[in-house]
Amino acid sequence: MVEVEHWNTLRLRIYIGENDRWNGRPLYKAILEKLRSMGMAGATVYRGIAGFGKKSRLHSADIMRLSADLPIIVEVVDKGYRIEKAICEIKPMIKDGLITVEPTIVVWLGTSEEVSRFEEDAVREA
Repeated sequence: MVEVEHWNTLRLRIYIGENDRWNGRPLYKAILEKLRSMGMAGATVYRGIAGFGKKSRLHSADIMRLSADLPIIVEVVDKGYRIEKAICEIKPMIKDGLITVEPTIVVWLGTSEEVSRFEEDAVREA
């Protein structure tokens, strides 16, 4: 395994609700599909157990609640220019939510072949 540090990467986080929809489908699934079709490095969806948004309405997984609308976070880490493209595609899909972007350092472990492909892509990007 070879270790690679990549310094031109961003972390994109999209905060939405579990009940949010896009064309009749759960919004988080539509966002994942869009990210995948764009060839993003990867994405993860987190389902929160509790939270509140700008309306200060508490959403919780408490068993006493019938409708929770739990918080959902979609997180993506990729090269900066790819994150910027993703935001342009995803932003129109979100009616009520929050998008954040943070610089991040990727320390990646992979095979020599994977590292070569990664470095070739970095050279083409420049």
